[in-house]
Amino acid sequence: MKRAVLFLVYFLFATLSLYAATIPDKYPSYAYVLSEFDIDEFYAYDRDFESYVQDHDTQFRQLYTQSVKRGEFLIPMVQRQLVEAEMSDLLAYLPMIESGFHTDIQSPKKAKGLWQFIPSTAKEYNLTVCYSYDERCDPVNATTAAILHLQSLYRKFGKWYLAVMAYNCGEGRVTRAIKKAGSDELSVLIDDRAKYLPKETREYIKRFLLVAMIGENESIDFGTFGSGQQQGVVQVEVNGGSDLKDIALLLNMEPTQLIELNSHYKNEILPRDSERYKITIPYEKLILFYLNYHAVTNVNKPKDHFISHFISAGETLKIIAEKYHTSVSEIKLANKLKNTNLSQDSLLIIPVTKEQFESTVSHH
Repeated sequence: MKRAVLFLVYFLFATLSLYAATIPDKYPSYAYVLSEFDIDEFYAYDRDFESYVQDHDTQFRQLYTQSVKRGEFLIPMVQRQLVEAEMSDLLAYLPMIESGFHTDIQSPKKAKGLWQFIPSTAKEYNLTVCYSYDERCDPVNATTAAILHLQSLYRKFGKWYLAVMAYNCGEGRVTRAIKKAGSDELSVLIDDRAKYLPKETREYIKRFLLVAMIGENESIDFGTFGSGQQQGVVQVEVNGGSDLKDIALLLNMEPTQLIELNSHYKNEILPRDSERYKITIPYEKLILFYLNYHAVTNVNKPKDHFISHFISAGETLKIIAEKYHTSVSEIKLANKLKNTNLSQDSLLIIPVTKEQFESTVSHH
């Protein structure tokens, strides 16, 4: 009996010793991560945070590993934009916990894309969301918008951990929580007993800090995040109406990989509303693009023939452009239109290729 009691005491002592040293011992980067977000390094000894780290370490190591693989080309782009905006590149862990670096994932609350913008916030930062194009899924433009949003939140709250939490639950909720708590201290605001903030947000900041500590520790040991070995992505121009699968073949890429980088274009085909569109490709494919793409496309092929068209009820410039295999921008230019408003029975001049002109004439 005595031996059993001694064993139990030893076991409890060993467990508590390991528990108390978990964060400083397992994550040498903890002080750096916390300081980057204006958090006192003693938060590493907060009992609730220690418990959260111990309970979720394995789960978020898996998230980190999967996200780094999926974000191979996106992570350097996100970090580069953050550094250019004079912000911590550790904020690149935000899209990791938001989307796992999926570009087109959608939440039950209709948040979408790498940075999980809801439609109203997307509109506030000039991201287009329409039937054929959802810029929330454009990794480059969505990152630009997310940086502007985070900068706005930081200007309001003055501390990065508050900006991160406001990114999750909204600045109104964080403002009310600070007022109710009478403090903006992290441990006070996310106290599970006081519940000043929603449970989702209380766990969100812990998850973010844990993933950042995991990632920075991996970077120290293996250079897997932010190592600078990958050059990321670059945007290039292609013709409206192009099929992403065809372009992928020219770049010796798996179509699914290129489609994932450009999931803001619905149905894997670029709209025909404009003559040219930007797509995102891996930087390492840039030379192949310039060697192969222009060799097989007639870029800016002139439309030097014109036909007349009387506008019918319900017709839009898009419908008319698709009918004559031209673009909305070319029709607007030829008719000096300042917007897309049309009047029934009005006459439009439609610029078309020689082939389209001959085909139209032969059918009349």
